[in-house]
Amino acid sequence: MAGQSVTLLRWKYSHYFEIVEEKEKGIIVKCKLCVGEKLLSTAKNTTSNLKKHLHAKHSTTELEERAPNDTSTPPQAKQQKLDFSSSSPGKTISSTELNKLVAAFIVEEMQPLSTVEAPTFRNIISKISVTGKRPGGVLPDRKTFASFLDNAYMEMETELKKTFADLEYVSTTADLWTAQNKSFLGITVHWIDPATLHRKKAAIACRRFRGRHTYDTIAAELEQIHSSYALCGKITATVTDNGSNFVKAFRMFQADDDNETKNDEDEVIFTDLHAVLRDDIESSERYVLPPHHRCASHTLNLICSNDIVKFLTAKADCKAVYRRATGKCSALWSKVSRSTVASESLEEFSKRKLLVPSTTRWNSFYDALSRVADMPLVDLNQFCTRLDIRCITEREYQFIKEYCKVLKPVCMALDILQGEDQCFYGTLQPTLEILMTKILALKEAVLEKTAIKTRFSSILDSDEALIAAVTLPKFKLRWLRDETRKDNIKMILAAQCRALTIEIPQKEPLQSPESRDHENDFFAFPEEENQHDDQAITVDVEICEYLKSANMENLHDFPRILKIFLKANTGTPSSAPVERLFSIGSLILTPKRNRLTDQRFEKLLLLRYNRYFENKTQMKIITK
Repeated sequence: MAGQSVTLLRWKYSHYFEIVEEKEKGIIVKCKLCVGEKLLSTAKNTTSNLKKHLHAKHSTTELEERAPNDTSTPPQAKQQKLDFSSSSPGKTISSTELNKLVAAFIVEEMQPLSTVEAPTFRNIISKISVTGKRPGGVLPDRKTFASFLDNAYMEMETELKKTFADLEYVSTTADLWTAQNKSFLGITVHWIDPATLHRKKAAIACRRFRGRHTYDTIAAELEQIHSSYALCGKITATVTDNGSNFVKAFRMFQADDDNETKNDEDEVIFTDLHAVLRDDIESSERYVLPPHHRCASHTLNLICSNDIVKFLTAKADCKAVYRRATGKCSALWSKVSRSTVASESLEEFSKRKLLVPSTTRWNSFYDALSRVADMPLVDLNQFCTRLDIRCITEREYQFIKEYCKVLKPVCMALDILQGEDQCFYGTLQPTLEILMTKILALKEAVLEKTAIKTRFSSILDSDEALIAAVTLPKFKLRWLRDETRKDNIKMILAAQCRALTIEIPQKEPLQSPESRDHENDFFAFPEEENQHDDQAITVDVEICEYLKSANMENLHDFPRILKIFLKANTGTPSSAPVERLFSIGSLILTPKRNRLTDQRFEKLLLLRYNRYFENKTQMKIITK
């Protein structure tokens, strides 16, 4: 038995054959169903010849599988093997669950829909036992599976609309993205869960944007997407970059401020009638857009990539050092990124690889320079000599180190503002104040502080940003040094609290005998004034208690502060979330998937970004 074919003995029809002779590579068997001595040959590791014999000669015979307790069954191997048969308890799933698992794999791993028709993938799925069917799951074809994903997208869209309907405040981020000669408008929505006070997000659009990127077409598309999810009137702010088309769209299609209208009443304004008539003809529709916030991360990038570069190149001696240092670093990055020999040589001098900066992100340039500055100058010049690159001088090396030292606080601020999970809008003003405090300690960074004050003047003078920071328990008033400014912020907060109409349970005042006989009292005053005074005292007490002991866990104990917090901190400081949406989109819209339709691409991207199938699986596990 030990020398016989284990493959044959494990076969379910092996009892119809008798082993006659065993050779080096094969065996000779006798068929018990054939008349006379019918000998057949087969290999030791396969039974294909025997299967063909049964199918050709005994197709009309009803064959019986060998019983599990047959004595001819070889002993079980020591290592247990997975059993996918339907008889195994607890290992069967429904066809709907199987489709959901496959859909989660396709969406989360960003695989093409043709994967469900791949023979190798279907072979794996066939090993899964499905309830109510024979062993082996069967997947639908690509078109049927696409309709299954369409239904999942509609369910996700319905759930998002229900979630937004129960919210009072939301914020959005928007941006345009171009890939594969196509333009897309992406929008993400952000809100604070009133129960847990945790930030949440969802992508609602990555829609094909045809034609020129003009301000009016952008406004029309933004309003249409916001209206489709019933977000109009709930959006506290939409965050975009500093692109002129976005800035003009929000400037042209926002409601006029009453204060500006009053200030301009006494001024004489000259209007170009030709321009007015032309605008009336070209833009017959008026769109309504929410308040606009410029991306703080993009503004900081502009300060570092434009303002500081202009300052460094303004003086001849500083300009020469800056140009030579960055030029040599650029040559080094280009050589290492393109040559495998250079990359291998780098391992002898440094255990870390050099980073190649991106043309659109200044912080990547800073990280790349920091990696160069971390290498000793001796090793750096030896490496440059081996690559036939001009060596970096001592003055240039010190310039790189000084540049990284001065701009390190800006890079730290960028990392904070680009955070997504718990980065509230109230983080912006404390970050800018602390950033200016840090760079003020560096004598070389005076221009940097001036640039921050210039570009962020509207934020630093904004009461909205102040209130957002104060109502964020992480900061309150800790980040302020000026006592006069603290008192001013307290007054603004108190005024906003008194303006709210929130029903707060109050204790009934004790009535004295004199108050009961107020009809005979000549100096009896209306009770409404006393109630107003009590409310004012309650507001002051609430603010005082909040500033003393409040944190995110007990913020619900301060209802007025909580309401202001939800409205002021729903927004995000930067538009980084929508850029992350595009990063995922670049992994889906690849050149090999050039036949992917715009609608299919948007659905796959939003399902992936919102983690729809992953969240569904987690909810199912929790409910179980």
